[in-house]
Amino acid sequence: MKVGIDMGTVQGGAPARLDIEELLATRLLVQGNSGSGKSHLLRRLLEQSAQWVQQVIIDPEGDFVTLSDRFGHVVVDGERTEAELVGIATRIRQHRVSCVLSLEGLEADEQMRAAGIFLNALFHADRDYWYPVLVVVDEAQLFAPAAGGEVSEEARKLSLGAMTNLMCRGRKRGLAGVIATQRLAKLAKNVAAEASNFLMGRTFLDIDMARAADLLGLDRRQAEMFRDLPRGSFVALGPALSRRPLPVTIGAVETSARSTSPKLMPLPDAPQDVEDLIFTPDPDEFTRPPVRRAPPAPRPTTDILAELSRARPEPVQPEARAPAPEISAEERESLLDQALAEILANPDAAFRADAELFQDFLVRCRIRRVPGAPLSLPAFRRKMAVARSGVDPETAATDVWARALDLSRSVTEDLQGVFLLVAQAAVRGLACPSDARIARAYGTHSARRARRLLGYFEEQGLVVIHSDLAGHRIVAFPDLACETLPGDANGPDLADSHRDAAE
Repeated sequence: MKVGIDMGTVQGGAPARLDIEELLATRLLVQGNSGSGKSHLLRRLLEQSAQWVQQVIIDPEGDFVTLSDRFGHVVVDGERTEAELVGIATRIRQHRVSCVLSLEGLEADEQMRAAGIFLNALFHADRDYWYPVLVVVDEAQLFAPAAGGEVSEEARKLSLGAMTNLMCRGRKRGLAGVIATQRLAKLAKNVAAEASNFLMGRTFLDIDMARAADLLGLDRRQAEMFRDLPRGSFVALGPALSRRPLPVTIGAVETSARSTSPKLMPLPDAPQDVEDLIFTPDPDEFTRPPVRRAPPAPRPTTDILAELSRARPEPVQPEARAPAPEISAEERESLLDQALAEILANPDAAFRADAELFQDFLVRCRIRRVPGAPLSLPAFRRKMAVARSGVDPETAATDVWARALDLSRSVTEDLQGVFLLVAQAAVRGLACPSDARIARAYGTHSARRARRLLGYFEEQGLVVIHSDLAGHRIVAFPDLACETLPGDANGPDLADSHRDAAE
């Protein structure tokens, strides 16, 4: 179904049409300095397309929450736990409800973390819920910065990774990114480069004008035109807009932002005793506590869940709880292993995000009343990598396996599970795992990616790959002085085979 929405007018007064179906496949980048009318443009786009497509807005200033009154968007406050954000985002995709993630009042670190968690949860939704969603990110340079700033590296990587997934890999999952930025120079290039549609507004810096001209295919001498664009006017280009650069004036909107541009207003008449009024302190001034502007109180999570038709009352916390009985380190480790084993027994666990599995793990630990501080996310990933390797207790107690664990730390966290899977086959003298089995350990269905991972290990000097006379693959570990038995690279995933046999 082809749907063209009215964004305003072009030269001559003709309507400016934007093809929503094409936009879902090609994404959109909006650029313009502060005051150029970017937020007005996004609001026009959201209002005109609200009846045709589900919408998710990442709103750092809380300007788009007013869409809820007119168009029924669910407002989600970003000041929530990771588990809450993941759960809400998952139900947003399941029930196809439009929403606004309001990050108003949060620090930059917290904004990036909340946006990253929410976007990743949308991205990792089950395939059954890959419905079309227009994902609008205002002030995208905050969430996909071109360079590190004062925020923590962990928050920056989380947010940048989520934005990259949205723009680079989101199309097949039904996610169409619409990002708006004040300056192209501040936006990560790999995020901006994935957009095929552009709306370029007023800008003054030479570097931004040059990049805008390059994206629109204009001559560098024509870049000066961006300085002269009036507020609310943009130059459009892209398959969803126009095949050639086209000036567009954005039309009126039905709703308004809570914050508006400052307007001039006359000063009040100054009283005659103005100096006494200013310099004479109030008697209660020094005893009055300082007043600080606090962010609006977040809506209760139960209200959000009710709107998503999945309401669930919050459990009543007991007033007092008896202290957990002391247990030995071995007993505690056994409880942690049991909780992790239950999670990994689910055949879909290999393809779920680590953050989701971690939240599930923490819940199961609380159910078992595991004493002590909970595992951190890196420690959980390490424990999960060892568990996914399938090593048996006898092998785990050997010195050669201890060396394999040390060797696995030379690769990144996401590759340790794959490395240990192949290493345990070599240590135990088993056949080399198939591509399908290696792909499952990495969380993908791509056999080609599995072969690339083994090739990467060989490039790093960790393994040597060769074949027997029948063409079966053998992986040798020089540092461990062992190698796998020949295995069929094109063989089945043993995890699937065992499950089918059990059924």
